[in-house]
Amino acid sequence: MHAYLITAKPGPIRRLLTTIRTWTVRLLAALAMTLLGLLVLAIRCTRPVVNYLAVRAVWLEAWASKVTGLPQVGAVVGEGLTDEFMREFRKHARPTQTAGSTR
Repeated sequence: MHAYLITAKPGPIRRLLTTIRTWTVRLLAALAMTLLGLLVLAIRCTRPVVNYLAVRAVWLEAWASKVTGLPQVGAVVGEGLTDEFMREFRKHARPTQTAGSTR
């Protein structure tokens, strides 16, 4: 039960301002959700394109390595990133759990 039911109701201007504020917040929330939905949709739509370009880049690098006889740069960089990830993972792993445990 609202206190103004016992005493006096708010004036028409105050009720109008409350209604405007409520609908403004609702519209802003709907706009934010719509924008976030569009962002997620755009990211999901571009993901297959990025995957395709990555596969083509790896193929092109392998072809160029075969033609020129130079080593693949991606393999060297990837190996370094993998080693760094493993070092970081082992550093922050819980001491009671090992990487090969089945629990």
